[in-house]
Amino acid sequence: MAYTPGGGAPVAGAGPMGSQYCVCKVELSVSGQNLLDRDVTSKSDPFCVLFTESNGRWMEYDRTETAINNLNPAFSKKFVLDYHFEEVQKLKFALFDQDKSSTQLDEHDFLGQFSCSLGTIVSSKKITRPLVLMNDKPAGKGLITIAAQELSDNRVITLSLAGRKLDKKDLFGKSDPFLEFYKPGDDGKWMLVHRTEVIKYTLDPVWKPFTVPLVSLCDGDMDKPIQVMCYDYDNDGGHDFIGEFQTSVSQMCEARDGVPLELECINPKKQKKKKSYKNSGIIILRSCKIHRDYSFLDYILGGCQLMFTVGIDFTASNGNPLDPSSLHYINPMGTNEYLSAIWAVGQIIQDYDSDKMFPALGFGAQLPPDWKVSHEFAINFNPTNPFCSGVDGIAQAYSACLPHIRFYGPTNFSPIVNHVARFAAQATQQQTATQYFILLIITDGVISDMEETRHAVVQASKLPMSIIIVGVGNADFAAMEFLDGDSRRLRSYTGEEAARDIVQFVPFREFRNAAKETLAKAVLAELPQQVVQYFKHKNLPPTNLEPA
Repeated sequence: MAYTPGGGAPVAGAGPMGSQYCVCKVELSVSGQNLLDRDVTSKSDPFCVLFTESNGRWMEYDRTETAINNLNPAFSKKFVLDYHFEEVQKLKFALFDQDKSSTQLDEHDFLGQFSCSLGTIVSSKKITRPLVLMNDKPAGKGLITIAAQELSDNRVITLSLAGRKLDKKDLFGKSDPFLEFYKPGDDGKWMLVHRTEVIKYTLDPVWKPFTVPLVSLCDGDMDKPIQVMCYDYDNDGGHDFIGEFQTSVSQMCEARDGVPLELECINPKKQKKKKSYKNSGIIILRSCKIHRDYSFLDYILGGCQLMFTVGIDFTASNGNPLDPSSLHYINPMGTNEYLSAIWAVGQIIQDYDSDKMFPALGFGAQLPPDWKVSHEFAINFNPTNPFCSGVDGIAQAYSACLPHIRFYGPTNFSPIVNHVARFAAQATQQQTATQYFILLIITDGVISDMEETRHAVVQASKLPMSIIIVGVGNADFAAMEFLDGDSRRLRSYTGEEAARDIVQFVPFREFRNAAKETLAKAVLAELPQQVVQYFKHKNLPPTNLEPA
């Protein structure tokens, strides 16, 4: 088998704090143990090549240095990748014994390979796996160890500032002061990092505390100079300059609650003109706090497991599963929209659950032997053990149960929402960031118990839980959009407001002709933010994370 080698403008303030775009850099460290010895007079000289999958083809991404005469190499060269939670990022690590100076891989002896997703490595933090040959047979006793580390400075800095006796700039009033913070850019120019709000009609302003990433303020360098400019706001944009000073995070850290740091605000032009000039006022740094702003990846690396449950709609509106027009009809390709949705979401989630055992529940069907309607039944017909092994197991249980149930109704969501919420509530008793529950509901139509479902979702919003609804078929999904609180916060029939938005609704019809990865991205886009938002609100740090 042949291998295929393969100065910014100022910004008007920092972005919204807490918005977790789950794209970050991950560094992978690789080592090998007991590698095959391909050299006659000495030991193998191994190097590792990382391949990433693109459109079904393996492309070389990067390679390590060569470890001379070593069957147990620890490579110093690291692989650095962008990590996207909502994608399955397939990786292949292949080890070779360097025989020549050629870059062509087929001119080097193959020592074994290992394939997995980036999510598998990230969720375990460190994995050791056997190497296999091209025919999938073991490569001797060869092992590969891969360790992941997030490459981001996730510290944030919170500053609380005030002013005293600032210069009066307005003819008929006082001043309307605000501050701007700058750092040196790569081009040598000052780059705007943050602008405070304007405080009207005062020479003694007190600004609201604000938080910015430490990387934004000083590139993580505590001694890097920071320029602070003070202006009097004018509606026409021609703000009057009051004064300026330079500082650094190291200096600002001298400010503690109760021990403020006072910095003179200087206007250089005034200073040159007037010998008696002292300053244009004092800027008081009341407090400076640096803390870690944990990311979704921090929680996953800290041992948080994503507990995945599937809820499947078996109501009569889906049609007879033996009829090709039915949404539950399994076509000759062995799939339908329900299975496609299970695969799209499950193949990503399963990397983040160590035992890969997932409860799969059905609703809206009559069950044998007494044919009573159930809105919360195990599709494997084992109520004491509704777990299926991986996404394959869910798909098998789903296909197997279709001939044995009668599609009925109504379409009640609340029993399944409350079912998962009970387990999420139990997890909160541990007071640790170790479990987060995800309920995937796949449905074809209008919710019958909307009031009860709204109430159930509002209650679930207080728990470590998110709900993903995938609408299959061509029904009117306006009610689903209502549950997805992107534009306004959901309320229950009692008037109680949801603690946070935990519902993501996606109509499958918009993705019928798209790659399954596109559906997965849309369905899982909000999940990392929801996980972080919950644990932050509860002041729960990642459990097993090493200190910064």
